[in-house]
Amino acid sequence: MTLADVTTAAEKPAARRRALLLLNRKARSGGLPIEAALQVLADGGIETAERGCDGAAAMIDTIRQGASDFDLAIVGGGDGTLNCTAPAFVETRMPMGILPLGTANDLARTLGIPPDPIAAARLIVAGDERLIDVGEVNGRLFYNVASIGFSAELAQELTAEAKKRWGVLGYAIAGARLLLRTRPFTAFIEHDGVTRRVRTVQISVGNGRHYGGGMTVDETAEPDDGRLHVYSLEVAHWWRLVALAPALRRGTHKSWHDVRAFETDAVTIRTRRSRSVNTDGELTTATPARFRVIPQAVRVFAPPSPRSFTI
Repeated sequence: MTLADVTTAAEKPAARRRALLLLNRKARSGGLPIEAALQVLADGGIETAERGCDGAAAMIDTIRQGASDFDLAIVGGGDGTLNCTAPAFVETRMPMGILPLGTANDLARTLGIPPDPIAAARLIVAGDERLIDVGEVNGRLFYNVASIGFSAELAQELTAEAKKRWGVLGYAIAGARLLLRTRPFTAFIEHDGVTRRVRTVQISVGNGRHYGGGMTVDETAEPDDGRLHVYSLEVAHWWRLVALAPALRRGTHKSWHDVRAFETDAVTIRTRRSRSVNTDGELTTATPARFRVIPQAVRVFAPPSPRSFTI
């Protein structure tokens, strides 16, 4: 055999892969043409078969049924769509590709997946997988953050129509309306053998780093660190939330004296009256709320974790 007969690995055509494609065409960017992104997938050896996104149960069943016939599943939508499909990816261990088509795309930002669907498609073609954790509260899974208080009330205030019309700006508009009505409530936070009674306007439990269209639960949080990052905003007046806003966006708020912050792998939050829990932008359960982290639960196509470069 001569050198001319030897084909290098770089010259070999990529192995063909079959992908189940779930596109939420009701997402904020879901109506935009994505043919160019699909062409990138096709050119990269990925054959896609699109299925409908008619509700969470239907999407979960579609992924479960396709696990034996497809090599991967690609979800095009926002954080709400990704949240809906989480149980199926945890159960089947199918690799997940993400085409960010939502309003905030917080999971994509946390993972370093670019907002351009074409660039996101190239990441899927590259085939680099990252194992990430998921959070769980009362049996409901979440990728980003689950919150009680201000953020949960904001999720109720922010309509789908407002998100579609205003995008991330819609969070600020709804938040400004809600701010003047916000009052502290009593909560009991139990973790690692201790219980704290607090007066707070919001408690957030983060699995990832970003949430709420630009907020950061902790500047050091990673979705594969095996930890929940918890903070409680124990402010007495609404104007303190305004002062805290820049730190909340950067994830540096844990240094403020009226912010309680800690890391754990499980926490229970009780309130005097039942309060809604917002998971990845949707109200899905209520207090008492029992949280835990499920480590390395989902395989996703994304740039390598920064943790993989540390020694």
